[in-house]
Amino acid sequence: MNVAPAGTLAALLLGAPALLAGQDTTIRYVAVRASGPIVVDGRLDEPAWAEAAWSAPFTDIEGAIRPAPRHLTRMKLVWDSAALYVGAELEEPDLWGTLTERDAVIYHDNDFEVFLDPDGDGLAYFELEINALGTVWDLFLPKPYRAGGHAVNEWDIAGLRSAVALQGTLNDPADRDSSWTMELAIPFEALAAGGVATAVPGDGTQWRVNFSRVQWDLDVSDGEYRKVIDPASGRPAREHNWVWSPQGVIDMHRPERWGVVEFRSGGEEP
Repeated sequence: MNVAPAGTLAALLLGAPALLAGQDTTIRYVAVRASGPIVVDGRLDEPAWAEAAWSAPFTDIEGAIRPAPRHLTRMKLVWDSAALYVGAELEEPDLWGTLTERDAVIYHDNDFEVFLDPDGDGLAYFELEINALGTVWDLFLPKPYRAGGHAVNEWDIAGLRSAVALQGTLNDPADRDSSWTMELAIPFEALAAGGVATAVPGDGTQWRVNFSRVQWDLDVSDGEYRKVIDPASGRPAREHNWVWSPQGVIDMHRPERWGVVEFRSGGEEP
């Protein structure tokens, strides 16, 4: 595959939605400034969270050509002078998690994922994944994989705060659970240190952003959750990918198809 030079790649990425669809179909969200402090405990119960709108429910990564997700997933955002706060609610009747080591490949569990491209050029973007155990994988990508990019796994979000709250019991198939919520505080300073000098937003700043949920089909064996096995391959059946902004393909690393978040001091629409 021929790879375009970096500048050309960025131009192609940002122009792709309009060229393919004939119109701007970008999904948008207004992130309001937090009206007060937020305690990162996974519960989303501060007044500042109550003032933030929930996103639309997530859809399949490929869009309307695939069935709607069987469980609700939605997110909300607020910000202050120091950090972007991400909250998410994931409906889940079977709370399950196995990975406890930071920077493990978290999507091998059910997880929630955040993708941030602050300057919107399709290059130099950030990814964070978290599972129901609260284990985090954070990484930096100089460019998408299909353009020859690679993940910088050793990069960490300095000062990251994260937490989950479980509405049910983890790894217990004997009962039915309700959901889990998760909360992140991502310092703008850490993103700037990752190579994006314009990471600190002002009123009206726009970022390219997306969110994803990876969901595995589970069986119960000997009182424990196990991934459903595909009899044809003998391997775990393919995971489900449910997202805020559909990608059209099973590939989250297409920043040109992410949504746009606009930072506002109030709640007015852009």
